Amino acid sequence: MLRSLFIIFFYQLLGEAIQKFFEINIPGPVIGLILLLLTFIFFSKKFTQSKKIIKEISTISHQIINYLSLLFVPIGVGVVMHINYLGDNLFTIFSIIIIGTLATLVFTAIVMEKTINFEKKNGKRR
Repeated sequence: MLRSLFIIFFYQLLGEAIQKFFEINIPGPVIGLILLLLTFIFFSKKFTQSKKIIKEISTISHQIINYLSLLFVPIGVGVVMHINYLGDNLFTIFSIIIIGTLATLVFTAIVMEKTINFEKKNGKRR
């Protein structure tokens, strides 16, 4: 358990370091997750020990997700600290939220329609 938690935090630290060093606009933990995924893909077929580690990391990840709501506390505090900025830009923020939501709905509908048409055309394969 401790080894898998260390691996998760190591990849998060590695992602943060890469993000700071190269000044990338992608969050460090996202870079770390991508690197962890690539490591899983590369090493899962090469070493038999890696399957056990991947299972341990999966187990500890599910346990961490149970406490995910605690990670939203700092975000809430940040919102309260910048409430004046949010009030000044309320129209812009709501516009971005509405446009982003509508764009997501349209994109999802297009992908779903193409998927359904593809399955009808080629027959359902499961």
